[in-house]
Amino acid sequence: MIERYLLRYFLAVIDSGTFTAAAAQMAVSQPTLSAGIAKLEREVGAKLLRRSSQRIELTEAGSQFAVHARRIEREFNLAAAAVGGIAQPATLRLGVLTTIASAELAALVARIAADAPGLAVELVEGNATVLAQHIARGRVDLALTAVQGDGEALRSEPYLLALPVGHRLAGEAALPGEALAGETMIVRRSCEALPETSRYFTRRGIRPSFALRTPNDDRALAMVAAGLGATVVPASHRHAGVANPALIGFDLRRTLVLVRGEDAREGMAAVGDAVRGVFGG
Repeated sequence: MIERYLLRYFLAVIDSGTFTAAAAQMAVSQPTLSAGIAKLEREVGAKLLRRSSQRIELTEAGSQFAVHARRIEREFNLAAAAVGGIAQPATLRLGVLTTIASAELAALVARIAADAPGLAVELVEGNATVLAQHIARGRVDLALTAVQGDGEALRSEPYLLALPVGHRLAGEAALPGEALAGETMIVRRSCEALPETSRYFTRRGIRPSFALRTPNDDRALAMVAAGLGATVVPASHRHAGVANPALIGFDLRRTLVLVRGEDAREGMAAVGDAVRGVFGG
């Protein structure tokens, strides 16, 4: 029989991404954790993790095992709470695309609190690739992301320029990329459209200087408003002091989708309805 601590070691590794972080999370030494993972792999008769110099990857067997391990751990916690007479609030883990506008995410959280009182929601941020992995491994129950596939399409939105309202071009409804020659730009490093944006300007001979590269969209827009530079954002990103002309010839759009995990969870329907209410087209 597989001992519970081995499952917890395994889940800690795949959630933290490294043996070092997992060992710290479990309050054990790294050799102890490594020995536990090796023991788990012997007991299940399959290689679960693939280690490289930079990251930990799940094998195909590991991906399948992760879903069951997470379900077992969840049920163990619920059983322990029930036996101890402790009311365990339902918790739903919602994966959220990092580039979702903060104002809309706050509106979603408020709506969930109103529609599903008593439901604890854990937000797990990540890019589209990370969220797809979280869904596959059972790390999240639902994901609000931009990956096309089996997800439920919510809305489609274009990308727009973000300029300071005092900029000479801020009053234009739409601008060609060539109009930004000589302008300073801000790079939103988390943007899923970053490669396409770079190619758009490069094809037009625009090679701007960069005043800031940041994964934080709120900071990027605050710096646009302050006059540090311009950037490109999804249409849902609004900020005081920022104008949003269209970018002529940049026709890329992103479609937000809601992806469900395999397990039906308490509160999933209510959260799904809240997501549709805030992000539906």
